[in-house]
Amino acid sequence: MTSDAKEEPSKPEADHPRHLDHTWDEARRAAFDAAQPIPAGPVALELALGRKLDQDIVALQDMPHYASSAMDGWAVNGTGPWILVEPGTPLAPHQASPIATGGLIPAGGKSVLRSESARLDRDEDGLPILVTGGTARPGEPRNGQHVRKAGEEASEGDGLVKAGVVLNPAHLALAALAGYDELVVQGKPLVRLLLTGSEVVGRGVPVPGKVRDTFGPQLPAVVGMLGGIPGGQQRIGDSYAEWLGALEDVVPEVPGAPDLPADVVITTGGTGKSGTDHLRRAVAELGGRLIIDGVAMRPGHPAVLAELPDGRFVLGLPGNPLAAMIALSTVGAPLLAALGHGSMPTVQEVPCGTTLEPEPGRTRLMPFRLLYGMASPAQHTGPGMMRGLASADGVMVVPPHGVKLGELVPAFALPWGPPIPAPPDPNAKPKTRSAGRTGRTAAKPAATGPVDWSELLG
Repeated sequence: MTSDAKEEPSKPEADHPRHLDHTWDEARRAAFDAAQPIPAGPVALELALGRKLDQDIVALQDMPHYASSAMDGWAVNGTGPWILVEPGTPLAPHQASPIATGGLIPAGGKSVLRSESARLDRDEDGLPILVTGGTARPGEPRNGQHVRKAGEEASEGDGLVKAGVVLNPAHLALAALAGYDELVVQGKPLVRLLLTGSEVVGRGVPVPGKVRDTFGPQLPAVVGMLGGIPGGQQRIGDSYAEWLGALEDVVPEVPGAPDLPADVVITTGGTGKSGTDHLRRAVAELGGRLIIDGVAMRPGHPAVLAELPDGRFVLGLPGNPLAAMIALSTVGAPLLAALGHGSMPTVQEVPCGTTLEPEPGRTRLMPFRLLYGMASPAQHTGPGMMRGLASADGVMVVPPHGVKLGELVPAFALPWGPPIPAPPDPNAKPKTRSAGRTGRTAAKPAATGPVDWSELLG
């Protein structure tokens, strides 16, 4: 295709086949069902942190694999005084040689005399000898004292870490001690970010007509919280040629990114259906298929999920920051969970702290704050805003028929926040006050029914 042809605008929406948007629940399920867990494989120790171990770690040799000194001092054979010999020399009875912590106990070495428990002296012929002194206790050093024996921690073949454990830094250190350079871990999706927009600037206060990049600082961290591996980010302009070229590159040259193909490419912007929105056209030209093309929700409606012939998934997020995060939570979270051997992200119920009117045909995703156990919509939650989400405790999933004050409404936690507390059990018996308390005025009976707290969140 010539460059001129590539720059032709997309066909207007009227020329595209019409389809019905997925509901919010359908979109989540479609994203989860589209992916199969990535098979287990070996990764370098430095990349294994936080991954789930797929094969047991066993000791490849005795740990430690040689007898070593636990102290700085002298390796000695028998009782003193000791004749001094060169380091590493096999020790005959009544001989000693200097040794550092971790040093190999020489042949014939029986124990280690600490530096602070020894002093140099001379025998009757004026030759240098080592004798106990300083902080030495009677009988020091005993046979085997201050010696780390071979196999003291584990013998060759001993199991050290069971498969299924999520690896922490201590596990990695133990694996290194056991002789491993790589560990076999469960698959985890590598996610590359493709950020678009010629109006976006990365630093400073933008002038009118320009906007700050909110995705670069935010998306890699959120991808990690959702179970993906951030695989670098690439910024392109708004032309079709740039879109097509970026999606064609299975392993793009991105500074600091792993030299591996991505499992998921997340794009920002370009998901509308105007002449400057190129995601669908580029996917079609590469032979891909659309799995989700719009979700009946607000914000985040123009979310797109596609699969390319090479197996990569392309998740198209809207260009507005809040809309993008809602789309990522709706479609991206289930997709990454499925690829990473996880389960469908949970949805909890919370009592709603206000009445929300119906909006037929569309689910509303509302960041909320918890006030006295009830969820009230946060302020500043326009599609291009982040202030409301930054202070939110979770996101309510408001059905098209609306919600009444006090009614339970579905909600999900934010990737960086705590779980949403379970609503109180209506069948639980209230706690009674102790009958022994006297001299207090009886409390007024609580008002019946829910109270609308939303006005307190302004």
